[in-house]
Amino acid sequence: MKDLKYLFAYTIPLASYVSFSSSGLGSFAAVIYAFVVIPFFDMIFGQNHTNPSDTQQKSKAINKLFDWMLYLNLPIVFGLLSYCFFQVSTKSYTTLEWVGLSLSAGILLATNAINVAHELGHRKSFFERSLSKILYIPCLYMHFYIEHNFGHHMKVATPEDGATAKYNQSVYSFWIRSVSKQYADAWKKQMELLSTKNRSFLSFYNDMLWYHLIQPLYLLVVLVLFSKTATLFAILAGVISFLFLECINYIEHYGLLRSKTTSGRYERVQTHHSWNSNHNIGRIVLYELTRHSDHHFKSAKKYQLLETHKESPHLPVGYPASILLSLVPPMWFFVMNPRVPKEMKPSV
Repeated sequence: MKDLKYLFAYTIPLASYVSFSSSGLGSFAAVIYAFVVIPFFDMIFGQNHTNPSDTQQKSKAINKLFDWMLYLNLPIVFGLLSYCFFQVSTKSYTTLEWVGLSLSAGILLATNAINVAHELGHRKSFFERSLSKILYIPCLYMHFYIEHNFGHHMKVATPEDGATAKYNQSVYSFWIRSVSKQYADAWKKQMELLSTKNRSFLSFYNDMLWYHLIQPLYLLVVLVLFSKTATLFAILAGVISFLFLECINYIEHYGLLRSKTTSGRYERVQTHHSWNSNHNIGRIVLYELTRHSDHHFKSAKKYQLLETHKESPHLPVGYPASILLSLVPPMWFFVMNPRVPKEMKPSV
């Protein structure tokens, strides 16, 4: 029965449905749930620092229930998006309601599309990797698949990594650098992958070209099936979703750096090179993404097997509360700068 706790991740889609079905303050239902209710639950239910035993690890590793709980997000996400597109195409909303609906849709995509796509993108099977790419489509961030898997995991906690926030860098500055650099780096990595197999830019295997065809096609389908209003909403929701993703990147790696060895190379990624969080509710809703240190230490490990490590730096609050904190840079610096290890801070 304990394994069913991850069904709680579907409460974000449920809150999103309430948003899409409502008007007035109700359009902010998912926002209120994600950034008020969940942080409150994290405070009430506290943290869990226990790890699965060897026996539990073996059992969880082969239990398909954990995989199906991920797969079901695909029909849920696209079903709810279709419902929302229909709503904005047929009803009239105030500016405030548009804000609530778009933020709610962005939260849905960030948690149950991008986050799930991220998990499936690390799997070996073609089926699961395909699901990953499909879930990135409405987020308008398909290039993240290449950059994250072939770039970020190699360069994390180094100045070369666009997804690693610098010490004293605000989240707003980070958004600009991370979004632009990860896009450029995705193209560089794609060209490297083509070059190693002597394939041309116009090769069938140039995934970046496919992404630039698929995403406009998705918007065209929204336009044909729904309306111009729905298409504009789809763009807005997608942008909000990847900005939420970048907020998560920001809090996961802020100020942490790997040292260089005598050979001039960076040390191997260790469990102290990512911020961790063991807050119970945030962990479950995000499919253990918050145990990020172990994910970077062993990226192929499935979410239900991730462990916590004592040597990992820990966020003082859960992920949703940390995102809110990051949006107020002076408060973020006040809380987090003393927690960054001294040896990782810039000398100046």
